[in-house]
Amino acid sequence: MKAKNLLLLVAPMLLASCGGGSESYEPVSVSLDDSDASVSVSYSGGKKAIKILFHVDKSTAEGKAYQRRIDAFNAVYKDVGLRAVPTFKSRNSGGTDYELYLTSLQLDGSLHDIITFDAPNCASYADAGLLWDITSEVSAEEQSDFLSINKYQNKIYGLPIQESSAGFFYNKKIFREAGIDVSGYTVEHPWTFDQFKEVCGKLKTYGTMPVDMRMDATGDEMGTYLLYSIIHAAGAQMVSSDGETAEGYLNSDASKRGFQFLKDLVEAGYTSYNIGASDFVTGKTGMYLSSGWTIPELDSKYPQQFPDRDSWGLLPYPMDVRRASATGSWSYAITDNGTADKTAAMELLKWMSSTNSCTTVTDATGMLPCRKSCNPDYQPGSPEKTLFDQLAETGIERPVTVHYPQFTTAFSNIIYGLRNSTVDAVVDKVTADLQKEFDRD
Repeated sequence: MKAKNLLLLVAPMLLASCGGGSESYEPVSVSLDDSDASVSVSYSGGKKAIKILFHVDKSTAEGKAYQRRIDAFNAVYKDVGLRAVPTFKSRNSGGTDYELYLTSLQLDGSLHDIITFDAPNCASYADAGLLWDITSEVSAEEQSDFLSINKYQNKIYGLPIQESSAGFFYNKKIFREAGIDVSGYTVEHPWTFDQFKEVCGKLKTYGTMPVDMRMDATGDEMGTYLLYSIIHAAGAQMVSSDGETAEGYLNSDASKRGFQFLKDLVEAGYTSYNIGASDFVTGKTGMYLSSGWTIPELDSKYPQQFPDRDSWGLLPYPMDVRRASATGSWSYAITDNGTADKTAAMELLKWMSSTNSCTTVTDATGMLPCRKSCNPDYQPGSPEKTLFDQLAETGIERPVTVHYPQFTTAFSNIIYGLRNSTVDAVVDKVTADLQKEFDRD
């Protein structure tokens, strides 16, 4: 059962021992800031190498940020014999190759001491025996500093690296020319589903495709991440609190109302399954649903289309009966890899999830910090401030269930099925099939 909860299939050829990472005891030359230099090291467990697996390429900005924090750890802990040994295993766009790699390491008995993992996989990973319970190691004060935390059955299994939320990027030039004023739509006073449709109608009259709702993003978990908040905003809870029941939840009236909103947008010609990847930056689409990683892209990659922040903006998710928005990004976890003494691994986990590490990584990626103590100095009205406030006030995590891989596939099947079917028909069928999978597991 537990192996199925993690992944449906692991090909024998994927079994591999962990590799990569430097075996040198000497950290590279680093310049520690005051906070790192003043760390009081009480560890006395003897010489120990802690293996940590990252999900990105070492050459990326994010990978380099992780390496800087590893180097700083090794510099501070050198005298007590602790060293961190990183491995960088870049995932593909859907992350499935990384998940297969983790499964192969678990089956092979060669799991790293610490791994990074995508937040919605917490329940399935914990249930499969991949993660170690760290509840007793995280104080209430520490927990309250995180905007979200990785729990399953009221136990803590992971600590966030950074946070993530999404919103609607919009072309201010098009909005001005179309006479559309969205200045009143804020996190505190978001637009409604009906107001969203009104804006789309004006954009269509102007002559542009109103919005890229990312209806084509059903090939991996991206579609769920970007669109599940719409269903929550309609008042739905898509899976029971224990994560074992989809019937009566995914196909509830509230859930169907959220899916109907999406179908209405398609049928009105306000969005499409066939919008080009560059249509927003070329002005063919007025709005674009995406996450915070789009902010640095618009700031730097398209100077002709978007020369400054006055040429584009970001709006929060619309609401129906409640406010809801996407949350959850990648996290750190100690693995249940057979090593009895987790003291050294806990030292590294606390270091990598500290305020300093949070700041280093988010500065490199442009993503949202996962800790309140990072205290981002976002300007009022900025896209970053909108996302951060939205996250803090309206963020709802994706369903916590050991069946999350099956759930996200089902959600994508509904989104895809809306193009040729009624909401009732596709949601009822997919939910029934999903419940059978839940019961079979």
